[in-house]
Amino acid sequence: MSIWEYANPKKFMETSSIALPWATGGALLCLIVGLVWGFFFTPDDYKQGSTVKIIYLHVPSALMAINAWLMMLAASLIWLVRRHHVSALAAKAAGPVGLTFTLVALVTGAVWGQPMWGTWWAWDPRLTSFLILALFYLGYIALWQAVENPDTAADLTSVLCIVGSVFAVLSRYAVNFWNQGLHQGASLSLDKEENVADVFYFPLLVCIAGFVLLFLTLVLLRTRTEIRVRRVQALLARERMA
Repeated sequence: MSIWEYANPKKFMETSSIALPWATGGALLCLIVGLVWGFFFTPDDYKQGSTVKIIYLHVPSALMAINAWLMMLAASLIWLVRRHHVSALAAKAAGPVGLTFTLVALVTGAVWGQPMWGTWWAWDPRLTSFLILALFYLGYIALWQAVENPDTAADLTSVLCIVGSVFAVLSRYAVNFWNQGLHQGASLSLDKEENVADVFYFPLLVCIAGFVLLFLTLVLLRTRTEIRVRRVQALLARERMA
């Protein structure tokens, strides 16, 4: 048995149909538990007050915005090396999902930052790199739509994905590369002094798990749709040639 078996569209459709209900159920359970726990059963922060609870939306969405792009990078590299169409379609499917997470992170960051910094936006290294990442998402999606030949589109978007990965990494580690800026350090860290308090930490982990499963659910759904669209297009092309 090889992992590359799942690059076969038929095998992928069979496996994803089994995994999808579990991913969907897990996402709903984790999101409901995590958000209710975080918003209603954790105390206000002694400095930030109730605004600290935005962390349960902001941090998971920011993590998934970055990791969605890295998933697209892995799928794009598989396409470039192995020419497996399912990997290219999975990368394409993840684009709009990743963009949505990026926009959620930007909006919740602005809502969180306004009472803390006194402004909705600052040209902070992490914020700026995140904004550029959002623009790369938009460019990636637009490039898929602009190129008619699907294999050519997959090639071009894969190259764009490799270039954009620089900003995905910068979005994660910008505050480590540059010491200036308003953005705080990582909320989740191996360093206990930087980590959030346990009362916020555990519901945050549940929310992150929910966002991961939500991403998996949406990507599986969209990839299955892309495969069906590709099949319909192939049938229509065959009919025109008959």
